[in-house]
Amino acid sequence: MLEKKIFPIEKIYVPTKRAKTLDQDKVLALANDMLENGQTTPIRLRADGERFVLIEGLHRLEALRALGEETIEGFLVRARLH
Repeated sequence: MLEKKIFPIEKIYVPTKRAKTLDQDKVLALANDMLENGQTTPIRLRADGERFVLIEGLHRLEALRALGEETIEGFLVRARLH
């Protein structure tokens, strides 16, 4: 089972392909919602050396970044070895 943890936003890397899908209107709407309700859904990350790579939750990450937050709740996903 995945365990919710707190991650420093500055250590999260967003792949270029994922960053291209960013919608500023969604970020603004989420930021406004987070001001009232906080972060309700954790993001998903995978470890990559000293940093974490974003798997899911770009708009939540950018909304919290826009609000000046330094941390975000997320799940650390471990890749399966085949």
